[in-house]
Amino acid sequence: METIRTRFALLTADLPSTYWFLWFGILINRLGSFVIPFLTLYLTSQRGISIGQAALTVSLFGAGSFAAQLAGGELADRFGRRPVLLMSLFIAPVAMVALGFARALPLIAFFTFILGFFTDLFRPALGAAIADLVPSSARTRAFGYQNWAVNLGFSLAPILAGFMARYNYLLLFIGDALTTFIFGLIVLARIPETRPAEASHAAHTTFKERIQQVRREPLLLAFSALALFIGVIYMQGYVTLPLDMKAHGLTSTDFGLAIAVNGILIVAFSIQVSNAASNWPRFRAMAAAALFLGTGFGLNMFARNLLPFYFLTVSVWTLGEITASAVAPALIADLSPIELRGLYQGIFGSAWGLSLFIGPVLGGWVYEQMGAFALWLGCFILACVLALCYLWMGNLARQRAENPQTL
Repeated sequence: METIRTRFALLTADLPSTYWFLWFGILINRLGSFVIPFLTLYLTSQRGISIGQAALTVSLFGAGSFAAQLAGGELADRFGRRPVLLMSLFIAPVAMVALGFARALPLIAFFTFILGFFTDLFRPALGAAIADLVPSSARTRAFGYQNWAVNLGFSLAPILAGFMARYNYLLLFIGDALTTFIFGLIVLARIPETRPAEASHAAHTTFKERIQQVRREPLLLAFSALALFIGVIYMQGYVTLPLDMKAHGLTSTDFGLAIAVNGILIVAFSIQVSNAASNWPRFRAMAAAALFLGTGFGLNMFARNLLPFYFLTVSVWTLGEITASAVAPALIADLSPIELRGLYQGIFGSAWGLSLFIGPVLGGWVYEQMGAFALWLGCFILACVLALCYLWMGNLARQRAENPQTL
């Protein structure tokens, strides 16, 4: 019993109770992620919208999400974390239910964009709040546990949604809205404002002044830019990988089994990796994550029609995903000036969100024009370049720490 208590104490060290209320809210919210995975199917089967129109409509959710990252980060610094969290978590349920009742395509498109915006508006504020609450030494664990909660909830949500959709699709919208609303109630009841007092002057600076300050932080901008390319590689697991598996005679069920390995490994090992990563040099850990990601996708060159080999490739790139998900937001929090924490979480999030647009288009073009071998080889080479960039940035960070005038 004493051993269990000791291990639990090590897992939760330097993570205050406010963090755990946020963590629980994230889990509840993601357990109710019913609508987005089924939105295309809902639009085509229940609303009679063509596949092309449905795909374009769903992309509006991504457009709203992209805009929300930048806006949410700026608002979190200017007005505080708590108001942005509450605005997002209480308006998103209204947009969710409105989308469920919308019938005309223009209304559906409008509410899809609004839903994407308010669903993700809270994310930079959440990242900034965690950075406010948790000391640097524990941030990798904090963000890793957050990622674990996200994936645990998201792995169960589609199963629940499938049963609900059999009875009435409207239940998906109501259930999703309800879990988001519950997260909002948790914030309202248990989450105080976390913005440090020394960052309060952000409310009195102009956006232009803040952008000028951002431009003086090349490491942060470069790191956020690299996230775009990491995301482009990662997106191939959901866009071109199923196409390549199908071209080799495997079925959609086979792809489902292969991609299920991703979720299983994240739930099984995220906590262990997050704990270990707390002691790793941040930029070297990101270099290793890039190499795992690139190697996993690069190995698809040799998978052919061997389903167990795809289990291996997914396992390898999942290790990179787990590491990057814990280390990247912690590194952004470490490097960001206190008054720019929200904005930089937003810039980082928007770079990742932009990859959701670029990744499918670029990967699909390479696959169609040059073939699968070129695509997977390109993923491996790009990841190696990214790893070298992270190592180079690590050297720059050490130089700046030793001599602040070097950058």
